[in-house]
Amino acid sequence: MKIKSLLTRTLTIMVMSLSLPAMAVTSGSERLNTFVKTVMTFQAKFTQTVLDPQGQVMEKAEGLFILQRPGKFRWNYKEPYPQMIVADGKNIWFYDVDLEQVSVTPQQEALADTPATLLSGDSLPEDKYLLSELPSEDGLAWVALTPKDTESNFQTVTLAFDRQSLRQMIMKDSFDQQTRLVFTETVENPIILQDIFAFIAPEGVDVVGDIAQ
Repeated sequence: MKIKSLLTRTLTIMVMSLSLPAMAVTSGSERLNTFVKTVMTFQAKFTQTVLDPQGQVMEKAEGLFILQRPGKFRWNYKEPYPQMIVADGKNIWFYDVDLEQVSVTPQQEALADTPATLLSGDSLPEDKYLLSELPSEDGLAWVALTPKDTESNFQTVTLAFDRQSLRQMIMKDSFDQQTRLVFTETVENPIILQDIFAFIAPEGVDVVGDIAQ
């Protein structure tokens, strides 16, 4: 998997990969708005599957996701090979263990054209997205988000909630590829040590890119 493609897809969905406090299943949009107002930290295991326009599996990965609003997160990819993406509030660090390379980009620049700021900021989803409730055939509450910005690099992001948390997320990009995230072992508002978001490149590993101070 190329670093750029993984980073782009992950940045597009990362801060949307979240869960909500336990409650009765209401509408998907209500659950989404509740998250924006109440959840400050989040942790979950994830499985990420990328499908081509014909629905064929292109890539599959799994790992652990940790978030702290505003703007800090960590993706630890364990399978099929170890990789790491860390946002410390100023920069986003991508570490490919096998290549022994770290790529770094100022966070504001990297998130400029992604929905990553949707749940990391203070604005409600309706400010930048059109929300549509979807019918349910699996007992989950589904909601689709369409960006109001016609220049966005994705078409829709669809979220599915059960009684306790976000269980699925599907992002369709401008090339009709779909990235599906399935979440398990979710924890809302856990206590998170701050050094989990501090990235230090291992000794001997090349670092490329620009660092925001």
